[in-house]
Amino acid sequence: MTSRRGQIVLMGSGELTSTMVDVHKQMLARQESLPKAVFLDTPAGFQLNADEISRKAQEYFHHHVRHELSIASFKSADTASGFEIETVYQQLRNADYYLIGPGSPTYTVSHLQQTKIPDIIIKRVESGACLTAASAAALTVGKHTLPVYEIYKVGQRLHWVGGLDILAGFGLNVVVIPHWNNAEGGTHDTRFCYMGRPRFEKLEALLPGDTIFVGLDEHTACIMDLETQTAEIRGLGNIIIRQAGRELSFGRGETIPLQLFTEGLSRTRLQTDSPNKPVDVKNAENKEKTFWEKIHQLEAGFQEGLAKHDAKMMVSALLDLDSTLWQAQGSLESEENITQAREVLRDLIVLLGVEMATRPKSSASVIEPLVSRLLEMRENFRKEERWADADKIRDILYQSNIIVEDTNDGQKWRMMDSQ
Repeated sequence: MTSRRGQIVLMGSGELTSTMVDVHKQMLARQESLPKAVFLDTPAGFQLNADEISRKAQEYFHHHVRHELSIASFKSADTASGFEIETVYQQLRNADYYLIGPGSPTYTVSHLQQTKIPDIIIKRVESGACLTAASAAALTVGKHTLPVYEIYKVGQRLHWVGGLDILAGFGLNVVVIPHWNNAEGGTHDTRFCYMGRPRFEKLEALLPGDTIFVGLDEHTACIMDLETQTAEIRGLGNIIIRQAGRELSFGRGETIPLQLFTEGLSRTRLQTDSPNKPVDVKNAENKEKTFWEKIHQLEAGFQEGLAKHDAKMMVSALLDLDSTLWQAQGSLESEENITQAREVLRDLIVLLGVEMATRPKSSASVIEPLVSRLLEMRENFRKEERWADADKIRDILYQSNIIVEDTNDGQKWRMMDSQ
């Protein structure tokens, strides 16, 4: 094992997508000989598909990173046996590369904070290993953890919970916020890890004024090198260092001192290797629209078709949305994004069904009440032997493409173009 201190990689999202393949490869290449890479499944341990998530991580590493990934399974501190716990400890002590990703941040904290796992990872990184914490896991490695689901989905009051504080082991006293530039809300603000600006500013006020926040855009990595005391920005977006309402943004390709993460904005003089403005995430791929921009554009197209009662517009939007999802799977878009976009597709299909259900089944069904009333009047005229008035009603209906026939069973009518 190397005597150099290791690295900590924080990812805003996309840990198993094409945008992060080179980052994983780069981190593994820094290790000596054949590094042992492990995936810790705790964040998703409560999910019924936890094993499927682990298998997908293995497949991703095998096919795209070209490196084998073993699973360190610790789904629950409540159910793990003593043997299972010691087995995981041994796996982690022998690992050179850790990947921890999707799931629930508060579940992760509650099941890891009473174990030796955070200390094992700190010691291994100190002696040369690399920790990659993405999405939910990135929320847990700092001083405080944002309870995203509890606030965004359940509606609990604004609050923080204690983090695993792994970064404090290296003098990095920060709070990490992934999904900083999230745009899934479309019509409502879901930046700052689904909180939106109004809620995030209130959350910010609940912590000490000198708290240092590290915001990570989606599909963006911050590679902290503990040996060189620098951080390199990779991926599509920016990272943001925020303190006391002030913030600085750094884009891909820039290298900044770790001093920023220890001393904050007030006492650090910046000397980055790139004086240029950070790359805008929307222009990172030659002005290609981001995944959620495409989804919301198609959703808006469907809604426009719905308002205009334009079936062609609605069906075209649904087909394009389905095609976008298939393309996203092929380009390794995050499973979370694809799942949520599928929910958009399902909602639009339901709207289409509601629209069809509320529309009349035929023209005849629309005019049936009126025709029936007119035929009642005609029948009364006939009973009163007011033949001219009865014929006039029949002629009016004929001019409206409605044929009236007198049969033994009474009056029958049909539209002229129907049989």
